[in-house]
Amino acid sequence: MKNIRIALMDMNNNQVNQGFKNIGEIAEAFRKNAEENVSIRTFDVRYRNEVPDIQDFDIFISSGGPGNPHREGHEWEEKFADFLNAVLEHNQYNDCKKYLFLICHSFQLASIHWKLGNICRRKSYSFGVMPVHKTEGGKQEFLFKNLPDPFYAVDSRAFQFIQPDYRRFEELGMKIVAIEKARPHINLERAVMAIRFSEEIFGTQFHPEANPEGMIENLKDIRNKEAMIENFGMEKYLETMDRMDDEDKIILTQAQILPRFLDLARRRIVQQTEATV
Repeated sequence: MKNIRIALMDMNNNQVNQGFKNIGEIAEAFRKNAEENVSIRTFDVRYRNEVPDIQDFDIFISSGGPGNPHREGHEWEEKFADFLNAVLEHNQYNDCKKYLFLICHSFQLASIHWKLGNICRRKSYSFGVMPVHKTEGGKQEFLFKNLPDPFYAVDSRAFQFIQPDYRRFEELGMKIVAIEKARPHINLERAVMAIRFSEEIFGTQFHPEANPEGMIENLKDIRNKEAMIENFGMEKYLETMDRMDDEDKIILTQAQILPRFLDLARRRIVQQTEATV
C-alpha cells in the first residue's frame, strides 16, 4: 500500500491561530478517509526555522500568518525561498511530483519570491466573509468546480496583491484564477485572490480552511470585529454573522478547495507510483 506523507507548515510565528487548527483537522479527515497510509507532520517555519526536506514528503500545505511578507532578514526566509525553488524545480525534472498549497501569508511570500506583482500594505486591515470572483481561467479550475461564481471565503489580511505582471505570469506559465469583488464606488484595483502557480502548486489569498466556529472565535479579537464593521458596515456585519453557517458560503468553500486539492494529489501520487512499478 502506498504511503502518502503530508507536511503542514505553520507560518504563525508562535501565535495561536484558528486557521492552522482547521488545516490540521482537514488533513486528519483526509488521513482517516484515505485507503493509503497517510502520515502528517507539522513544521514551525518562522519560530523554529523548521522547513521540510521536499524529498521526505509528497504534499505540503503552508499556512497563513501575521506580519510583513517582504523580507526582514530572518533565517527562515531564505530557507522558505529555497523550499519554493526546490518544489518547482523537482516537478520540472521528475515524474513523481510534489504538491503544494499556499495560504494567505505563504501565498504573498511566493508571489513576492516569483516577482509576480505588487504586494503592498492595504489602507486598512481586512477581515470578513467576502465574495471571491473567478477569472476566465478560474472558471476552468478543478478546485473551484463545485463552487458558485462568486463563492464566499474568509478574508484576513493587512497586505494585498495588486498590479500583476502579466508578462511574468506568462513567462512562468502561472495563471490568476480568482480576484476580489468589484467596488465601482472606490477607485482601487481589485486584488488577486488565487493563483494556479503550476499543475502541482496552488495558492489563495483567502482562507479556504476557515469554518464558522473558527470565524466566530476570531471575532472575539476586537481588531477583527472592528475591521469587519469598517469594511462592510454594521448592517452587513450583523447579516454576515447571521448567515455564517449557511451551507452555500464558507462551509461549502471549506468542504471543497483543500479536500479536492488533497484528493487530486493523492490520486496523482498513486497513479505515478503505479506507473513506475
